Amino acid sequence: MNRSGLWCAVALLMTCKTTGEVAPSSSPDTIHLTIVGTNDVHGWVMAQLEKFPQGDIRFGGVATFAAYLKILRDGNPGGVVLLDGGDLFQGTLMSNVTEGAVVIDAFNLLNYDAAAIGNHEFDYGPIGAVSAVQVGMDAFGALRARIAQAKFPLLSTNIYEAASGLRPAWLPGDGTTLIERKGVKIGIIGLTTPQTPTTTLPINVASLKFKALPAEAITAAARLRARGADVVIAAIHAGGKCIDNQHHQDTSSCDTDSGEVFEMMRNVPPGTLDAIVAGHTHAQMSHFVNGTPIIESWALGRYFGLIDLHLDPKTKKIITDKTEIKSGLEICETYDAATESCEVKKLRQRADDVKPVRAHFRGKPVVSDIEVAAALEPAQRQVAELQNRDLGISLPETLGRNYENESALGSFLADSLRAMCRADVAMLNPGGLRADLKKGPLKYGAVYEVLPFDNAVATLDVTGEQLQRLLDAAYGSKKGVFQISGLEVKLARCPLANRLREVSVNGHALEANSHYRVVMPDFLARGGDGLAPVLATIEPRQVDLGENRGSNLRDELVSWWQAQKPSITAPKPGRVAFLTDGSECSAATKVDAHLGVP
Repeated sequence: MNRSGLWCAVALLMTCKTTGEVAPSSSPDTIHLTIVGTNDVHGWVMAQLEKFPQGDIRFGGVATFAAYLKILRDGNPGGVVLLDGGDLFQGTLMSNVTEGAVVIDAFNLLNYDAAAIGNHEFDYGPIGAVSAVQVGMDAFGALRARIAQAKFPLLSTNIYEAASGLRPAWLPGDGTTLIERKGVKIGIIGLTTPQTPTTTLPINVASLKFKALPAEAITAAARLRARGADVVIAAIHAGGKCIDNQHHQDTSSCDTDSGEVFEMMRNVPPGTLDAIVAGHTHAQMSHFVNGTPIIESWALGRYFGLIDLHLDPKTKKIITDKTEIKSGLEICETYDAATESCEVKKLRQRADDVKPVRAHFRGKPVVSDIEVAAALEPAQRQVAELQNRDLGISLPETLGRNYENESALGSFLADSLRAMCRADVAMLNPGGLRADLKKGPLKYGAVYEVLPFDNAVATLDVTGEQLQRLLDAAYGSKKGVFQISGLEVKLARCPLANRLREVSVNGHALEANSHYRVVMPDFLARGGDGLAPVLATIEPRQVDLGENRGSNLRDELVSWWQAQKPSITAPKPGRVAFLTDGSECSAATKVDAHLGVP
């Protein structure tokens, strides 16, 4: 997820260094447990590389992470618990071609103890090429296969069948598991964000109900305590974000109003959960909330977090003042000698001075695991040719994304989509853009990283009144700033969400009774990212979900670019503007008055 410019700059300055990390003090008088947490890997099991004048910085990937785990396990034999906060799949060509199988193979080798089921675990839908479930297909076929493949439980205690109210037959158990470390019984709970129906293809989860997190956490923790659990940990695919992650008791820099994990903890009695590994927001936090230590790190297989617990050996109770937490620890195979960091965004600012050397963690060299790397090779070979296919197009400049504002990448993609479909308007959800498009020869793999979701191209024939309601819902959904083409909008940043204040179509006023052709990913046309209430009022005959096009949005754009050879440069900015007058949050929308919309 992108941050706004200021947030990103501050957050990068607050990043923890892996090498500066020292082992927590141990005592023969306590039982020491180390909880290692990852989240939002999104298929990024391979290491990544950034070239600098003096050498390469290599970072991320499970083979390198295995080296960190070995150091941690050697430092606390028998005392490490490895958990993931969900969204294991969906995001890379290697993951998507195997429908997540390569990720499970890697996690099996790393000996994960459990992982939460994230919203993107439902993206693949049935086994095979079709992602959006159709009549007669198993909507959970791909996920069911991954659950069977995993040697660790994929957990969620708050998923139910909407019709019966019962647990789904394809999801074994009650969403919890019980393990033991150093004689301590540890209960683990999995939880999935109730936002899932709006953050995956809605049709894939239409038969499910995702119940509220607090009540499910309380009930599941009670069940585990009744089974003898001394410690209860939650792996939750729901998170928050904080800027200051050095002062763990101070949440003043955290988004406590909209963060799901904060909302949950406000409604969970102290002592219900002893630790939480969170995810979903692709942000960092390492804080005590309502007395419970919570960690979440940034995404894409490049970071991890730690919670060190110390227990009284007689009572098996946690000694709270000895608990230590850290998040955002970088996974580096090589890093810059001066900064001991592999954070590429920071290093690019001093590229000529970057001197890559082998990374160290807790005083030991980081040596990638050969066995794990070898296990990934078959999947890597399977996609290498497709990944490196040259599209015959070159980018004169990098096109970047921005979750919180208009972006060069978003505008270019929206312009391409609108021109390709000869539409009046194009809309893209910012969460669907997962990487920047880098300068230089364009390879298919790079486009895949930007647009990993197999969305179809959907078109809508809507009135001006309906379009305005769609835009109101889009910009007020807390899902970032939608990327657009054919529109100019003015927004107000309000306490709860952005609000649309002015809109025009291709330089002209939006007319209530005129008809507009709108193109968007079928994820949105099916009701994703907050559009469902408005789409429910639009006649089905006005919506073409693109099911008969025989391709997906990404591949259609690639074919169109190759045929048209457009100039892949940053479009002129200015289609999204923010009003600075605070009264705009309470004033009537100017376009509302024009259309007569309440």
